[in-house]
Amino acid sequence: MSLLDKLNWRYATKKFDATKKLSDEQLHTLLDAVQLAPSSAGLQAYRVIVVSDPHVKEQLREAARGQQQLTTASHILVFAAETGLDSAYVKNYIDRIAQTRGVDRATLALFETNISNNISKMEDEARITWNKKQCYIALGVLVTVAAEHGIDTCAMEGFDAAKFDEILGLKALGLTTAVIAPVGFRAEDDGLSKAVKVRRPKEELFIHI
Repeated sequence: MSLLDKLNWRYATKKFDATKKLSDEQLHTLLDAVQLAPSSAGLQAYRVIVVSDPHVKEQLREAARGQQQLTTASHILVFAAETGLDSAYVKNYIDRIAQTRGVDRATLALFETNISNNISKMEDEARITWNKKQCYIALGVLVTVAAEHGIDTCAMEGFDAAKFDEILGLKALGLTTAVIAPVGFRAEDDGLSKAVKVRRPKEELFIHI
């Protein structure tokens, strides 16, 4: 199957088979993909909490309107945006570039200044919103790679972010929940798995100029 076939195969899984769990290799493949996802300036101003503990999953389900995906899925990936993105964060990022690529840090000074200046011009809420948008880019990569490997996902916004932050202790880490994605394998009796995918016709969706 081509990647397009796989994307047609995937759907927002509403009921996972709770008896089927991702192998360590499958989980690591998904996490590798998320790690490689693009982000603005390469900052990756977010972290991803990987939840497999049944007790925590049950708590998160209660904070997500009781949606069964959270307890039937193998894992829940919680994308959480950095709330304190600042010049110190940027400095650490530039240090990492210099070390990883083996370049003189001085050659990155202008890049560092530009990023820090752009961040400093943002209000706190705008900065967090910007970071949350980066989470969605990583989410898109996750969904695509999962489909390629025959793994089901359900990208979700229907939850109480403040309660998620509390349950996962994110405030102390300088994070706030942006979006989540339960991952696993669809249940045979999930009716939507057999439903024909509905999308806007290409002539309506795309505007060629």
